[in-house]
Amino acid sequence: MDAVLDQALDVARAAAIETANDEAAVGDHVGSAKAGERLVTHLFACTLSGYRGWVWSVTVSRAPRGKQVNVCESELIPTDDALLAPAWVPWADRVQPGDLDASMTLPFVKEDPRLVPGYEATGDLDADSLAIWEFGLGRERVLSPEGREDVAQRWSRGSHGSNSPSAIAATSHCSTCAFFVPLTGSLRTTFGACTNEWSQSDGRVVAVDYGCGAHSQTDVERQHSQWPESDPVFENDVAVGFDLTTPDLEPDAEAALPLDADAVPSIDDSPAADPATDADFK
Repeated sequence: MDAVLDQALDVARAAAIETANDEAAVGDHVGSAKAGERLVTHLFACTLSGYRGWVWSVTVSRAPRGKQVNVCESELIPTDDALLAPAWVPWADRVQPGDLDASMTLPFVKEDPRLVPGYEATGDLDADSLAIWEFGLGRERVLSPEGREDVAQRWSRGSHGSNSPSAIAATSHCSTCAFFVPLTGSLRTTFGACTNEWSQSDGRVVAVDYGCGAHSQTDVERQHSQWPESDPVFENDVAVGFDLTTPDLEPDAEAALPLDADAVPSIDDSPAADPATDADFK
């Protein structure tokens, strides 16, 4: 070790305090190491919160046969047991399927293994391969065989694949449903879209061996109402079903007879009050 540089603790500490901009952030001297000819690095503990295992590193040097100590660099560095942030991952590699929203745009991938140029065919095309070959009219690139295999496996493992609980419990599969519209290209033999608004899969891609309770050929008969037919049905708080017509009533012969004149009391027949005399008021 260089005796002059090894004893330059005050100079190194002052440099560490200047870098930290806080004297309380620089702790005890924890060691020093020879970094080269007339070059020594001093380490001081970092007392900042959240910087466990970090140290202030100050490298000092001197000229040949010189006694003046010079500071080369001063920085905060981690040790082996330091608390570190996770390694930086670029956004293009960090984003996952489902993270994209309407305000985001993925970067262009020129060499995407899932895609091939449109109108390009490799090898000899027989009748079967021509039927499943994707022409890609109007598109610069189309799905490659690797891309089709990848999407087929992902959809098969999904909630509308052939191994989903609904597909296992279904009595009839989508391949026999009138609301099933096959996809184009080679995927038409495996997947299609559901067009039944009564199905929970309406507007989604489903496997040909997927199924639900809204199949076009269900074997369940329409159930009749359990309510008695005589019960009224209320529409807008008005009972519908009651016979509200008034039946014809036979006229009562006795009620049509005129009343007995003697049975009707008359005002003149009411008992007369005793005539009052002047003596009753005295």
